Amino acid sequence: MSRTTPAGTPLGDSFHVFDTTLRDGAQREGISYSVADKLAVARLLDEVGVGFIEGGWPGALPKDTEFFARARELDFTHAALVAFGSTRRAGTTAEADPQVRALLDSQAPVVTLVAKSDRRHIERALRTDVAEATLMVRDTVSFLRREGRRVFLDAEHFFDGYAYDPDTALAVLTAAVEAGADVAVLCDTNGGQLPLQLADTVGEVIARTGFRVGIHCQDDTGCAVANSVAAVQAGATHVQCTANGYGERAGNADLFAVVGNLVTKLGMPVIPAESVPELSRVSHALAEIANIAPDTHQAFVGSSAFAHKAGLHASAIKVDPLLYNHIDPTVVGNDMRVLVTEMAGRASLELKGRELGVDLAGQPEVLNSAVRKVKELESRGWSFEAADASLELLLRHELSEVDEPPFRLESYRVIIDHSIDSAVVAEATVKLHVHGERVLATAEGNGPVHALDAALRKALLPHLPWLADVQLTDYKVRILVDHPGTDAVTRVLVESTDGEREWTTVGVHGNIVEASWLALCDALVHKAMRARVAVS
Repeated sequence: MSRTTPAGTPLGDSFHVFDTTLRDGAQREGISYSVADKLAVARLLDEVGVGFIEGGWPGALPKDTEFFARARELDFTHAALVAFGSTRRAGTTAEADPQVRALLDSQAPVVTLVAKSDRRHIERALRTDVAEATLMVRDTVSFLRREGRRVFLDAEHFFDGYAYDPDTALAVLTAAVEAGADVAVLCDTNGGQLPLQLADTVGEVIARTGFRVGIHCQDDTGCAVANSVAAVQAGATHVQCTANGYGERAGNADLFAVVGNLVTKLGMPVIPAESVPELSRVSHALAEIANIAPDTHQAFVGSSAFAHKAGLHASAIKVDPLLYNHIDPTVVGNDMRVLVTEMAGRASLELKGRELGVDLAGQPEVLNSAVRKVKELESRGWSFEAADASLELLLRHELSEVDEPPFRLESYRVIIDHSIDSAVVAEATVKLHVHGERVLATAEGNGPVHALDAALRKALLPHLPWLADVQLTDYKVRILVDHPGTDAVTRVLVESTDGEREWTTVGVHGNIVEASWLALCDALVHKAMRARVAVS
């Protein structure tokens, strides 16, 4: 906890990866971290090797005050903990300002002070003049330095302020650095900058002042990552980011994209080498803590970041994966996927088969037949890019590698009972043939699919004991719009697990129950095939 510099990072104190997920990232709409959440986030950020973790605003927010009290128990491997706060108020002293005192009470070894650097904000928002504003910066930095704290200055609205009145913007930086601040962080607070103009400003500021500068970018133009990288190329040696780009409005520069670019494109070892393959895992873990679904299309770490659908891509990837991947996905802990859809060709299916453990090489007739079936089924609403297990079954059927399923349906029936007390109960009855024996089972559920799944399990479990390990973990329904109203076709995706692996199957039909039945059956047949369960 007492560390004021990064530890164990390859570039040491010469380059800072500064994370503000717990402060700026927490301002995203829909995020509300508990103190336990904040502690878990901090541990994960330290695991991935960031140099500084900004924990929040002690004194201003009770939750943040509690976080800093509990964070003293954390034993970071790489990071130093940072408290965020404002300079003293106008007309008082730093020693007497309770907000500044709260920064000391947090016992964080590093403090980031925010100060307005746009004269319009100084005069209209702070309602003071430039002389007093710079004195507020100078006094607060000096006081914190005397108390043994390392200080960074966030120059709020810097780029807008520099364009409007560069002398005022630079005066704020000068006051901080002369008082002992280590880094002057140039903030694109409104997120309105573009990479070339931002890089020009960063380079100009460094040339005029000789100060060590950092960069903090919002994403309102969609350029936060590009702006951050451009600033580094222009000379910034401190970059502030948030996990997955979380932040208010359009968000902040995404930590994983910024680090991914610095490491793989600029060759800058800004985090430990062993942490780079952890980027994807940590990104997804942080999304879970924030209770936000991971962005599947997120650069570097999204599950679709290296997913290829077009047949033209697949043909080239078959020769050399790097022909259509900008890096080896495993470098950042991700993986390449080939998606099979109506756009797929033979190369796509062959590569996808290889991924699924199905060898289709040297079998053009099988490939041609499989491609025709995939295209025909996709035209009717099936989606194999999200249902690898159903695709594997299709391919193995083409290779005659799938025996008869472990059970055969005679019939099923589902009844919905809506009672006078508003309780809704579904009852399903299934009639099956298993190992040559006719089996009948009835079960109830809170809906038709739940009841059908329960009846199916009840009928099969005495004959197929491995079924006890299989659980349905997710169920998604999409109404396809090819047919109007209640005549529309329904696509159902079922995710299953046996505790060791997960798989997804798909069913499509005009009746939602039948679509669900097809997906459920595929899930069990796939498990039986993978487990080489004896069938009749």
